[in-house]
Amino acid sequence: MLGTMPRRINVACVSYFDAASAEPLHPAARAAFLSAMDEGWADPARLYHDGRRAGVLLDAARETVASVLGVRPDEVSFTGSGTQAAQLALLGTLGGRRRVGAHAVVSAVEHSSVLHAAELHEAKGGEVTRTPVDRTGRVDVEALAAALRPDTAAVAAQSANHEVGTLQPLSEVAERCAAAGIPLVVDAAQSVGRVAVPDGWSVLAASAHKWGGPAGVGLLVVRKGTRYVSPLPYDEREARRVPGFVNVPAIVAAAVALGAVATGDDTENRRLSALVDKIRTRVPETVPDVEVVGDPVHRLPHIVTFSCLYVDGEALLHALDRAGFAVSSGSSCTSSTLTPSHVLAAMGVLTQGNIRVSLPQGTPDAEVDRFLAVLPGIVADLRAVTGVPSAAPGGHAAAEGVHDEAAGEPDLVLDTLGRRCPIPVIELAKHIGEVPEGGVVAVLSDDEAARLDVPAWCEMTGNTYLGERPGGPGGVAYLVRRA
Repeated sequence: MLGTMPRRINVACVSYFDAASAEPLHPAARAAFLSAMDEGWADPARLYHDGRRAGVLLDAARETVASVLGVRPDEVSFTGSGTQAAQLALLGTLGGRRRVGAHAVVSAVEHSSVLHAAELHEAKGGEVTRTPVDRTGRVDVEALAAALRPDTAAVAAQSANHEVGTLQPLSEVAERCAAAGIPLVVDAAQSVGRVAVPDGWSVLAASAHKWGGPAGVGLLVVRKGTRYVSPLPYDEREARRVPGFVNVPAIVAAAVALGAVATGDDTENRRLSALVDKIRTRVPETVPDVEVVGDPVHRLPHIVTFSCLYVDGEALLHALDRAGFAVSSGSSCTSSTLTPSHVLAAMGVLTQGNIRVSLPQGTPDAEVDRFLAVLPGIVADLRAVTGVPSAAPGGHAAAEGVHDEAAGEPDLVLDTLGRRCPIPVIELAKHIGEVPEGGVVAVLSDDEAARLDVPAWCEMTGNTYLGERPGGPGGVAYLVRRA
């Protein structure tokens, strides 16, 4: 194995809380990359001196990665990114099993790279079943098992969710796949270097910049005995799975970083998990009308996600950035997409004003305390312009109403057609007090996020969601009974 160095992180004036997107470059990776730039620049497939030297470095990196993952070195291939690895993992497994059939099973909360690969498979004539998750984002194992068929060529299930941190029941999924003789493809991008990935998988994908390696290095691991045919043109490199000249210096740096984070004790994970617990507890105590999502126990140690009612997600991101916090969002209320997060949508939770906090290794406790101190004021300032009265911190009890699409004519109709999240819910909250208890409000909206956020608002506020009806050209009427 390649040598490792102690972990040390320099914290800038801005608190970086987006490690789920990219962990800061590990100091050991930086040193290894600079060294390998001098020693490993040549083509590792060549037999002259510089090529052999690069080949030795590449072999050492492969052995380090294999040792951490508990696999054989010849099962490990390096790709140009985690996205490429995830897509090759699914498509290559389906290609290797084309004689069995063209049916694939994926969970509804897979990373978009996997879902896009599944869409490509469908476009080429394949069939894909997307299985549901519960409100914590946990895959429904029974539904997944029921979706398996004699012509199922592959199952894709992530090890942990990238948006909410929920650990998936991978061992149970692997047992069902093994019993049916179907290979399990695992996107382990958020897990590798953080927590152990349960065994039983056939093909695994991961991404170096998630564990402190450089961007531009992905892992594709294909276990012996798994039929795999690359969907890309033939190339002799990387066991014929990934074509092209590999970036040896970046691969060496990635392997060194993985060795460094994987060989340490669990102290840092426990510390980060305690900080996440603090966020999960304190945010709903200090910020009214907020929903913390994801499994509170079976989760990654560094990720916590919550959603704030009546807040534009993009505005919240910018306000936190101005306060010195770099966070991310799966919210529908961002100008880049104007569509709900597919993960939050599949979970059936609130999508507006969504924030994902993911703590890099070495995050100071004081920075988390500062975040918790400034967040209530930022949310309050953003809500002040909406005119919606907030509840007391801690929110409301959940509604226990019955879904009733046979409700009569509404007492009040709110026309929010043409207006985007979070406006439909803001208008609902502002005007529901104008109808008597038991009265019905219809919210007209053509924003897809309203289909998720109106029921979630009812769940949070104790009102009853009655279902939906056609609501004018291109719109839907969402019916709510006042508690």
